[in-house]
Amino acid sequence: MKFTPERYSIADKRMQPFIDADEIWGFIRETRSTKERVRQVIQKSLNKERLSLADTAVLVNATDPELVEEIKEGARLLKEKVYGNRIVLFAPLYIGNKCTNDCRYCGFRVSNRDAVRKTLSDEEIISEVEALEDNGQKRLILVYGEHPDYGPEYIAHTVKTVYDVKKGNGEIRRVNINAAPLEVEGFRKVLDSGIGTYQVFQETYHPEAYKEYHLGGKKKDYNYRLTSLDRAQEAGLDDVGIGALFGLYDWRFETLALVRHTSHLEACYNVGPHTISFPRIQSAASIGITDKYMVDDPTFTRIIAILRLAVPYTGLILTARENPAVRKEVMRFGVSQIDGGTKLELGSYKTSVNEDQDLNKEQFMINDSRSLNQIIDELLDDGYLPSFCTACYRLGRTGEHFMEFSVPGFIKRYCSPNAILTLAEYLMDYAPEETKRKGWKVVEENLQNLEKNGHKNVPAIRKKIEKIKKGERDVYF
Repeated sequence: MKFTPERYSIADKRMQPFIDADEIWGFIRETRSTKERVRQVIQKSLNKERLSLADTAVLVNATDPELVEEIKEGARLLKEKVYGNRIVLFAPLYIGNKCTNDCRYCGFRVSNRDAVRKTLSDEEIISEVEALEDNGQKRLILVYGEHPDYGPEYIAHTVKTVYDVKKGNGEIRRVNINAAPLEVEGFRKVLDSGIGTYQVFQETYHPEAYKEYHLGGKKKDYNYRLTSLDRAQEAGLDDVGIGALFGLYDWRFETLALVRHTSHLEACYNVGPHTISFPRIQSAASIGITDKYMVDDPTFTRIIAILRLAVPYTGLILTARENPAVRKEVMRFGVSQIDGGTKLELGSYKTSVNEDQDLNKEQFMINDSRSLNQIIDELLDDGYLPSFCTACYRLGRTGEHFMEFSVPGFIKRYCSPNAILTLAEYLMDYAPEETKRKGWKVVEENLQNLEKNGHKNVPAIRKKIEKIKKGERDVYF
């Protein structure tokens, strides 16, 4: 199809495929990245305006080291404007690794005959959640292989099982899902169980490349997966997460395609994805791919800065696939959510410490095996505000409503106070003495900063902190 930038302004129809590879490549090939144009695009983002594909292509094509640094600095300023210094923490919990797909990049692929297949029983789920709660976790993402055993009824059942686990002051207040695409009715059933975000990653948005990597199973159907989150929206599930697996195809194409997916959801449903993920290929059992499209660290950090500028109000997630140094760098200018204390082997939160990974029992190699408290310690040292907040989801500030709150800057108004309160809970219930010392200092610094910036709720925040110190839990704005 001929490259026609005007096509981008036309709202897509619901439930229809929306990726045009020629269109995306047209933007990449025909967009010039002058210093003036790059700086105009950065300023547009700093004005909290959504970037178009043409704007994003300007950033993608900017290779001058000076401009790359300006892009990162712009992303840092934007992140501070929108998110403040919060970093949201969560943990993945693998429920089952049976899978009928044959994806060349995944250790769970059906053709991996050496994979140790397991589905947690209800009792094992409860034990895993108790172990996670003992460490202070409040937010989980449940991960399922794509298999008929893990249908919407089963997902809903496991979500309710997780929510019912209470140990001491521990509880899971938000359960997100990473699982197979569902039909509209299936999404409704899962929504009724009280989930937060439902993630479906396209892996690669390029249709021809997609065929090369997906050799069997229902996941072979590119369009069915591409429109999965349209079905979620039709079901009323307006809190969704998208992602691409970098290393499968040209990173420039995938970056623009993520922005295209965002614009599609906004045009059709008036709300974009709540989160975007950008995992990189890591070692896994029985994988069969080349390094042709592998993304090095400098390029990877560029991608995250570009996405931060392109989608100002979308949370960016970086997992323990990446090593601590990379995670530390990109939190400065892009990432707003990370996992901590991550274990991928099914049943391992309860039964093992972090040890050498057995890739026949896990989906891929992780590169950050630090405990949750070690990560919180580093966040505190670096001036971040660790957060376990879940208030927006339980008060209905999700989807379109979340956009109404976040666009005027309410993220900082609500989320910073709630982050302080969840950190106070962690310090009271789980932190060792040295972390407590650091943590209460950071709490006070953040309260003082809120006062300096004219935040009127600081006295109310202090009162809620005193309630927490006296034993009350789950207090929020």
